Amino acid sequence: MMALSTKVGIVLLIDGKSEPHEVRLKISKDLLTIQHQEVVCVTGSQCSAKERSVTLRRQEIGGFGLSIKGGAEYRVPVVISKIMKDQAADQTGMLFIGDAILRINGINVENATHEEVVQVLQTAGDEVTFTVRYLRKIPAFLKLPLIEEGQYSSIPSDQSSTASSPLFDSGLHLNNNSTNTRWCDSLAIPLLLARISLYTPGSDQLRPNAFEVIAMDGISSGVLQCYSIQECADWLRSISTAIGDLIQQHIRMTNKNLSLYEQIVHMGWVEERIQDAEFGQHYQSRFLALRGPNMFLFSGPPLSLCDWARGEKMYDLCETFLKTHKEVDLRDMRPCCFSVLTGTGDSHYFSTELAGDVALWEKAYQQAQFSEVQRVGSKTYSCVWRGHATGLTVDFNLGFACFEANSKQVFWRYKFCQLKGSSDDGKSKIKFLFQKNDPRLIETKELEFPNLVAALHCIHSFISAKVALVDPLFVESQCGGKMQIYCK
Repeated sequence: MMALSTKVGIVLLIDGKSEPHEVRLKISKDLLTIQHQEVVCVTGSQCSAKERSVTLRRQEIGGFGLSIKGGAEYRVPVVISKIMKDQAADQTGMLFIGDAILRINGINVENATHEEVVQVLQTAGDEVTFTVRYLRKIPAFLKLPLIEEGQYSSIPSDQSSTASSPLFDSGLHLNNNSTNTRWCDSLAIPLLLARISLYTPGSDQLRPNAFEVIAMDGISSGVLQCYSIQECADWLRSISTAIGDLIQQHIRMTNKNLSLYEQIVHMGWVEERIQDAEFGQHYQSRFLALRGPNMFLFSGPPLSLCDWARGEKMYDLCETFLKTHKEVDLRDMRPCCFSVLTGTGDSHYFSTELAGDVALWEKAYQQAQFSEVQRVGSKTYSCVWRGHATGLTVDFNLGFACFEANSKQVFWRYKFCQLKGSSDDGKSKIKFLFQKNDPRLIETKELEFPNLVAALHCIHSFISAKVALVDPLFVESQCGGKMQIYCK
């Protein structure tokens, strides 16, 4: 487990509820906290969500001593963006950065454009009464240009701004005096069994430099957009590490209450590509788990032992086959994908958010399948050989044995190391090529199975487990290096 120190940074929140605005992210080992910036009074007066009326006298130099941004054309109010020190607005102690201007000398400007507010101020005379109300959430336009709804373009830098835009100070630059604001917690997302989403929901469209964190109960962070690719990668690494560490802790705790043969090897969120008559091809979140003899598929994490019995799908690990996909095998723009083929004929196409997750699932699957093959030792399938009702036993230690269904008389037996090749017709028949004691002689055995796929996957599982013993690193990880390959 990697120790995770607290990480803090600024991102843009796009939640669909309000205009995009800056928030501060803070991650600890088990919590992602989103903080909003609030205006803080720096004088003895009290800021509140109530309206305030403040009268200013225009000065010969500096005017009212404030700058404004925004306007109705941008779906935001006109807001005070700068207060010049020791000038008219500052001297009152009653106006603050982030105050929305509601009325000027009684004229309602709450829904006015930027230019309309400027015109009102120019003709208002030397003494002007501002009616304001401060905004708890500092709008994004105070520091950054707004991003149109549904658009996730890269956040431009301050250098790319132009003073001619109404979203910027009228001829002035923003005062970034941090003493006027503070960061307050607005949402805390538990990272245990949470998931990260990099894509527009249901699609293969990647959000540029942005992601979403969704808690186990479905609570979302909203879309969090970073300033750069590197910053986004750093946040993803920190959040995914925290989630991964918490999952491993949860697995260890759960396994204490499970028998040796029911242990959880791995579990976590994936996205399944689904063909739907109504929505067509789309992705849906699934919780995948490798536990004991089975692979489970859930709509959400199993939190109790009873939940494990309510899985949407359950498959025998010995009769499944996991395939990772290279670029030429991908079905759309998502690059990190793998498939699981099952003995029942089902096929599941999964996508992960991060490239390393595919390798993690592949390794966990190999470990789970290897353990299950060793546990069961052998599998038997009914079949037909030369017109006889027979059975084929695949045994981890003994290899292959074909026997008469009723009498159990063994017709033939071969070791794994004698299998030199095989092929199938895709329907019901498998043709085996076995080497006899004389290495120059090859014996062909053709069997017909009522469930070809299950038999094929099982044979592959047992052979893979046998081959895995040749890999010393795999052996070491499984059983401390105490096992060795042998041909019986």
